[in-house]
Amino acid sequence: MKITGIEPVIVQVNRRGDWLFVLVHTDAGITGLGEASHSGNDALAVATLGQFAAQLVGRDPTEIGAIWQGLNKPEPGRVHATALSALEQALWDILGQRLGVPIRALFGGALRDRVRLYANINRHVAERSPEGFAQAARQAAAEGFTAIKLAPFDELRGPDHVRTGPRAAWRPGVERVRAVRAAIGDEVELAVDCHGRMDLPEALMVAEALAECRLFWYEEPVPHTSIPELAALTARCGMPTASAESVFGVEGFRPFLAERVVDVVMPDVKHDGGLLETARIAGAARLSGALVAPHNPAGPVSTAATAQVASTLSNFYILEYAWGEVNWRADLLEPRERIEGGYLLLPEGPGLGHRLNPAVVAAHRRAAPSAADSSKVTPG
Repeated sequence: MKITGIEPVIVQVNRRGDWLFVLVHTDAGITGLGEASHSGNDALAVATLGQFAAQLVGRDPTEIGAIWQGLNKPEPGRVHATALSALEQALWDILGQRLGVPIRALFGGALRDRVRLYANINRHVAERSPEGFAQAARQAAAEGFTAIKLAPFDELRGPDHVRTGPRAAWRPGVERVRAVRAAIGDEVELAVDCHGRMDLPEALMVAEALAECRLFWYEEPVPHTSIPELAALTARCGMPTASAESVFGVEGFRPFLAERVVDVVMPDVKHDGGLLETARIAGAARLSGALVAPHNPAGPVSTAATAQVASTLSNFYILEYAWGEVNWRADLLEPRERIEGGYLLLPEGPGLGHRLNPAVVAAHRRAAPSAADSSKVTPG
């Protein structure tokens, strides 16, 4: 079996960006599927996939490790890492289809037949008032999600903001979180993503203000590159912490795991190197006792791929789900994405277990960007 081509498929979603899928075609009639969304530059990601194709046509797609090593770079950058991760996902899909088994069987077999999700409502909420967030949270809870996350600190844009006193820039964000907690009650778990917009003293003040909201984690209050500050925050803030959504490769996670810097690490199969790297990161996390909650504010292919590996992990915690972006999301896959009671059900088919639905793709597809567009940053 040989690779015959790599095809990008871009589906238009909303103001927050598109979904970029990757098809790896073979001469055996098997096509692998991966996702390369949110690299920050779709045009450059597509161009990178074209460079991969020039090197890989004629190669055996089941030589996953050799292909990955040949394309990897010591410091790949986000776009290259995302393209490589998507390719790797697709190669595992091909191998599973070739062998007639789901990807999870290639990673030791599933420990669970469904994967718990939390609804990230942030991409859905256009009305950024406390009630706007609360309304979305109520709806997600009504749909059966037992955990919800929001990113409420819109006013924290850059280092020049008021950190203390009644006009502190973080106070509107805290009010949004309180509104969501009041809306969903105590039975639904709640997490907050801060996108690394604080320094340590501010993060500790905000943690104190949020204590009454009983969070199941406090995500990236300080930048993920600020390892000493993250460790100090984890030791002092009185609630679980999470970080590392943008880190590539198991080696990149070493600073988070050599000591207990955070309680939860968040590898993303779109950016961390792919499925095998995600499994390796989870294995390394076991040594420090950290839980694994994969970052995944993306499309259904990334969600399905992550779930295949997450189902095999003993220290898996919960998987992110980008709730409420488009009402045709589940139908983009064949068979369609199935969520029951806040859990994603694993498909029975070989490989990833899903194909793209050509009719839904055709209704929302847009042309791949050209090389001339590669200087433009895309939302993600």
